[in-house]
Amino acid sequence: MTKDVPTLYDWAGGAEALDRLTSAFYDKVLADPLLEPVFRHMSGDHPAHVAAFIGEVFGGPSVYSEKLGGHAAMIKHHLGRHLTEEQRRRWIALILDSADEAELPDDPEFRSALVAYLEWGTRLAKLNSQDGASPELNEPMPKWGWGVPGGPYQPPSAN
Repeated sequence: MTKDVPTLYDWAGGAEALDRLTSAFYDKVLADPLLEPVFRHMSGDHPAHVAAFIGEVFGGPSVYSEKLGGHAAMIKHHLGRHLTEEQRRRWIALILDSADEAELPDDPEFRSALVAYLEWGTRLAKLNSQDGASPELNEPMPKWGWGVPGGPYQPPSAN
């Protein structure tokens, strides 16, 4: 990416915008009968932690990696949760509603990148939440951009 192209983090409005997003989102989650049982015991810091994670993935500061355990910690939070497809879809619907409420940019390019990340991330979380999942915990923090080739997929290294 060239220097004159803003990161998704900057385009979204930075930490303040992502904090608005996750605050609005988790208020909706706790009022939702399908998702509330999954999140009822979350800490009060959970929305800020998720905002930091998304921020880092979108090109912002490395707060989640430096203070909260990085990608491996996020993966571990999903282990054994037995998330369903219905829960995954509801999660996406509520966060997209929250993006509107939080007044994140609504241009097609940003929203396309946001939806692509949400689809990828929630599908990964659902897979990692099932019995028998053994995700690789040494993967680097995902980095998401404007839909350019070379996204998060990295082929396995040849040994």
